[in-house]
Amino acid sequence: MTDIFPILILNGRPAAGKSELIHFLQGLPDDERRARFHIGALHELDDFPMLWTWFEEDHILEHRLGRPRLHTDPDGYFVHNDLWHLLIERLSLEYDKLLRDAPDLHATHTVLIEFSRGGEHGGYRAAYPHLSDAVLKQAAIFFIDVPYEESLRKNRRRFNPDKPDSILEHGLPDAKLERLYRDVDWHDLAAADPETIDVRGTAVPYAVLPNHDDVTTSLGPVFEARLEATLGTLWARWQRRR
Repeated sequence: MTDIFPILILNGRPAAGKSELIHFLQGLPDDERRARFHIGALHELDDFPMLWTWFEEDHILEHRLGRPRLHTDPDGYFVHNDLWHLLIERLSLEYDKLLRDAPDLHATHTVLIEFSRGGEHGGYRAAYPHLSDAVLKQAAIFFIDVPYEESLRKNRRRFNPDKPDSILEHGLPDAKLERLYRDVDWHDLAAADPETIDVRGTAVPYAVLPNHDDVTTSLGPVFEARLEATLGTLWARWQRRR
C-alpha cells in the first residue's frame, strides 16, 4: 500500500499561493514530506509554461516573421476558448509520457498538476473532463481558496516585469485578471458533494486550504499546521475512494 498521493491536482486563483506551497514542499527532506504530508518527491506539470510559449511564439510570428498570430490576439486573449482545454489535454499527455518512461514513478514521486481556471473560460467544470482517465483514477484535488481581492493584491505584488515568464514572479494586468478570474465556479462545483467532485463518472476526492489570511507568504507554523491538516483530510478521502 502506497503512503503518498500518486497525483495531486493543485488549483486556485492566480497568486493564491500555489507556487509558494510547491516551493515549501520541495524544500523538505523526502522522509518528512512523506510522513507529514503524504507527498513524495515532486514532479510538477504546470500549464503556465505552455501558455507562455504560445505568447512568445505569437510575438515572434507577428513582429519578426510578419505572419498571423496563432493562439492569441494582440491583447493576449486566446483566439479560441477551447485552447484552455487544449492545455489540460497537454498536461494529461505529459503525464502519459512520464509514466511511459518511468512505470514505477509513483513508488517515489507525487505528480503535481497545476492550473487555474475562471468562469470566463468555462471554469473547472469545463476543465476537469479534459483530464485523462489515467489521471482522474489516481488524482486528488487540492484547492487553495482566496477571494478575488486577495488574488488581485498578491498578483500585483509578485509581478516582476523583467521576468514575465517566471513561475514565481509572473502576473496579469488588473483588467485581464478581472475578466478571467474574478468569477470562479469552484464553490458551485464543490457544493454537490462535501468530499468528491464527479468528473465523467469518477469521484475525485478534494480538500480546500483556506488562504484568506495569506499564510502562504510567511510559510510559518500556522501555514504548516493548516497544510498538514488539509492534506490529512484529503489523504483520508483519497484512501476511502481507493
